[in-house]
Amino acid sequence: MTEVWQAHTLAQAIGSRLAVSGPPELRGEALGLTELAGRGCGVLDTPDLDEGDLRAARLTELEDARETLLCLGGLLGEIGIVLVCLAGGVDEGTYWQCIESIDAADESRDRVLEMLRKLAAREEALPDR
Repeated sequence: MTEVWQAHTLAQAIGSRLAVSGPPELRGEALGLTELAGRGCGVLDTPDLDEGDLRAARLTELEDARETLLCLGGLLGEIGIVLVCLAGGVDEGTYWQCIESIDAADESRDRVLEMLRKLAAREEALPDR
């Protein structure tokens, strides 16, 4: 569950970074990603981590929005699969945390896919160099 929480915080940080300094056509979706990923963190018990163990805090810049979003989409898909597997063998409270986190990861992934679609449309609209 700690790794799932870490993935949600990373999605939140990426969304926040893109909302502030990403391509203009991504900013609305990026803000939505930040909110959804925050919900994903909020439904899980906050793990007891040292400051240095919070991976999202190490994010400094996003050089390639497309590559970042591709990787993030893959990560969100993977945590969804892990949570489905995990939900089958836990107590009721943890089960519902898994279900809510699956929902947040799925909706976050939808935002990522929409941002990738917008980036592709932007690339097609650019004149040949």
